[in-house]
Amino acid sequence: MPSSPFSDEVVTAVTAHMNGDHPEDTLVICRALGGHPEATAARMTGLDGDGGDYAVTVEGVERAVRIPWSHPLTERAQIRAEVVRMYQEACERLGVTPRGH
Repeated sequence: MPSSPFSDEVVTAVTAHMNGDHPEDTLVICRALGGHPEATAARMTGLDGDGGDYAVTVEGVERAVRIPWSHPLTERAQIRAEVVRMYQEACERLGVTPRGH
């Protein structure tokens, strides 16, 4: 695993926020960008400067998925901007209307 510019505390805070407040967004991202359009659930399990790690549920089985960022991230604030970008791109690919952030 590559070294991460983010502390364990940041990773824990971001994954808890995504899983607690944005599970639908995470599922849209994993369906469109993670190669699992049939996923019924998704949660963020980690991240580093190169991408996000997710667990998706497909036919009742959980699978690990890694989705790279569009560019390397080094600042915590960049994570939110990148996740929002990914969500908007995922909505476009799936033909769904993004909800307001």
